[in-house]
Amino acid sequence: MPNALTQKLEGFEPLTDHARWTLDGLLLKVRPVGARRDLILEGDKPENVLLVLDGFACRYKILPNGQRHIIALLVPGDFCNLNVFVLDEMDHAIGTLSPCKVADIPRRAIDEAAKSHSCIARSFWWCSLVDGAVLREWLVNIGGRSPGQRIAHLLCELLMRLEVVGRVTDDSYAFPLTQTEIAETMGLSDVHVNRTLRELRALGLIHLKRRVLTILNVQRLKAFCNFTPNYLHLRNTRWGERQDTSGPGPVPRDTRDVRAGQD
Repeated sequence: MPNALTQKLEGFEPLTDHARWTLDGLLLKVRPVGARRDLILEGDKPENVLLVLDGFACRYKILPNGQRHIIALLVPGDFCNLNVFVLDEMDHAIGTLSPCKVADIPRRAIDEAAKSHSCIARSFWWCSLVDGAVLREWLVNIGGRSPGQRIAHLLCELLMRLEVVGRVTDDSYAFPLTQTEIAETMGLSDVHVNRTLRELRALGLIHLKRRVLTILNVQRLKAFCNFTPNYLHLRNTRWGERQDTSGPGPVPRDTRDVRAGQD
């Protein structure tokens, strides 16, 4: 079974067998990390690139009043700090939200993989560009949608991101966030989050039990929050125009849009 990174990248760019082997070779040092532990602190100058292979992590900032604001969620297949090649010092912190498996990848290994395989280089660039696109959509979400729509939009986004890496079953996925962590992500109070989740349940849109979230009607939930997945860029319609010079490419596979399944 391919690792989460390969699964994610192949959703965008067909990879050669040699490129897949190269990506597997990046994951030589994998460690378990407990829930709610810091991986990187603001101001750190990390030597390694961190990759989430399992579990949920987040980017966050601490405000002057001591409150935490979560500015991104990281799921399997996501790099934590791919930008260390250009920006040596971290301007935010990264911590786990659930028990995670994290790979420590030397910066030199990332650089060599990108230089050896044009498809890997493009895929890494795509990861960075999509991170920026998601951040822009989160700004719209917090500034332009009602609390119910904000949370519904986040649930739809997670569904699609997790489905790409095989973490969705029958429209259900692990959802370890507490109400406080949802509040820190959505710019809401705990009370408001509790009320909003109850409203989504009452509408027959979601079911949340034992840290597993099920979307009962994906199309209704998407319509409720006007969810459009284009910012996730899960489909690369131009892949056929490219050819990796590092070796023969794989047989083209279906590159359909990932369906936003129920939880």
